[in-house]
Amino acid sequence: MSTLEASPAESLPERPHHSVVNDFSIQIATVNGSGSQTANTVLMRSIFQMGIPVSGKNMFPSNIAGLPTWFTIRASKHGYIGRRKEIDFLVAMNPETAREDVMKLDSGAAVVYDEPLKLNELRSDLHFFPVPFDKLVAPVCPEAKLRKLVRNMIYDGVVARLLSIEMDEIRTALIKQFGKKKAKAAELNWGACQAGYEFAAQAFTQSIPFKVERMNATAGKIIIDGNAACALGCMFAGCTVVTWYPITPSSSLVETMIGYMKRFRVDPETGKATFAIVQAEDELASIGMALGAGWAGARAMTATAGPGISLMSEFIGLGYYAEIPVVVFDVERVGPSTGLPTRTAQSDLITTALLSHGDTRHPLFFPSSPEECFSMTIEAFEFAEKFQTPTFIMSDLDLGMNNWMADAFPYPEKPITRGKVLNAEDLERLGGFARYKDIDGDGVGYRTLPGTNHPAASYFTRGSGHNEKAQYTEREDDYVNNMDRLAHKFEVMRKHVPEPVERVAEGAKIGFIAFGTSDYAVNESCDQLKAEYQIEAGYLRLRAYPFTEKMLDFIRRHDRVYVVDQNRDAQLLGLMRLELAPDLIAKLRSVRYYGGLPLDARTVTDDVIKQEGK
Repeated sequence: MSTLEASPAESLPERPHHSVVNDFSIQIATVNGSGSQTANTVLMRSIFQMGIPVSGKNMFPSNIAGLPTWFTIRASKHGYIGRRKEIDFLVAMNPETAREDVMKLDSGAAVVYDEPLKLNELRSDLHFFPVPFDKLVAPVCPEAKLRKLVRNMIYDGVVARLLSIEMDEIRTALIKQFGKKKAKAAELNWGACQAGYEFAAQAFTQSIPFKVERMNATAGKIIIDGNAACALGCMFAGCTVVTWYPITPSSSLVETMIGYMKRFRVDPETGKATFAIVQAEDELASIGMALGAGWAGARAMTATAGPGISLMSEFIGLGYYAEIPVVVFDVERVGPSTGLPTRTAQSDLITTALLSHGDTRHPLFFPSSPEECFSMTIEAFEFAEKFQTPTFIMSDLDLGMNNWMADAFPYPEKPITRGKVLNAEDLERLGGFARYKDIDGDGVGYRTLPGTNHPAASYFTRGSGHNEKAQYTEREDDYVNNMDRLAHKFEVMRKHVPEPVERVAEGAKIGFIAFGTSDYAVNESCDQLKAEYQIEAGYLRLRAYPFTEKMLDFIRRHDRVYVVDQNRDAQLLGLMRLELAPDLIAKLRSVRYYGGLPLDARTVTDDVIKQEGK
């Protein structure tokens, strides 16, 4: 069929009574650069459109083409959208990894594979479905040079047939993926989908234990990645200056923001941009430019990853000491050095909290979802200007680059506030001001912006020693007083950072503390512990540093508290130990994962059970 119309539905054979409905994971194994992203996204979105909670995670190598890549789709009627360790349905398209991928599967899993691979010879306890992809794609796509890209859509049709995914939803997702301007490309790919569906209908009569049934759990939801959500948050926060140097996995944050700003931040009368986005020569230059823009009165940001954070260290110290507002996005990845740029981790926590030389402490925001990427970004710009300091948003590759189901973002209602900024009228009334004097008891001085038309507006911005009036000094008492004021300001921040979110379990003796994307695994682990071991566990998700009193109270109420880290050295636990009394430190245990994949619930549960001696 050559038009974008679904073929008549054909019923699958009757399934066994133990069918697993809307609760399984699909892994698609291909090679980087093979054009599988479209097929994978269409498959995931079609399940989402059937009302089933879903998430998609892409594990890809840090090269241009040729190495193995895996895309996993999790469908969960319970709403779990974190990574699931077990794979139930494998699409094996990569000859180099096919054998290993098959051997890792649990008994009873299903495997769709390219027929020449002969994977059915490896095991007898799996459901195998050989597909002659090259034979099927030839009549659908006469142009040989395009077949490499189109052949992936065949497995969408095969999987749709085997799992009972509605072809109308496949078609809708395909049209959405290509858009109206690429109707011919969508039609070509639709033909491949149908070819796969019709082949599976004729060739495969055996049933498998997994299927999709329509639900109504995704109404009002969207699918978006965290980097795009952060980009939207920047725009709604009033950010006008973006300086950056490309680095995985943060690049798409600024790339997406460029598209948004060109669409929504151009003066309709003059056609001129009301923003500046500058690609700097390196990360050091990008943070320097952002700090300069923040000093000049613009809302400014930069986005980077761990290696960039390291390079920004000295300039961040300048921002801390000169008290300049700027927002820095750290989309974390595996390190150290350049590490593994396409694997996820929470590996920059201590580095960033104490970034720069000397005595510095920086506020960190911990979003765990696209919704929080959007809302916390707006909060971070407000916070940075309120406290006149560099403020970090700690995301990671899993949150930033993968597909997440989220609630639609609410339109911000609160007006933008710029903190303690004095204008000419204020200065006329006051007669002058001392830039670094604590007038209000919160450690935050008043500032003026360049160009303020009043003789009392000027002051020296110093990264070297200064007194309350911003005058150069190397006096002992001036330096100590200034550092004490900055420390006091940090303590005041505790009452203004986003509060933790608690999952209360009455009478629970053990608890979890985690942050960011660990949230999905920990919530599911709490359910596993209760269902499988009758263990109740409380859970506190931290949303910011400095920590608040609520964290101390949570630790006091539990006998043992498991602190979950996606890094080798238990950095969250280490940061907590710097602030806690010995009696509270004694209650803490560590759960760590640092393999580079998104954290899964089973890993957390197994570790806790082992430490509990069960």
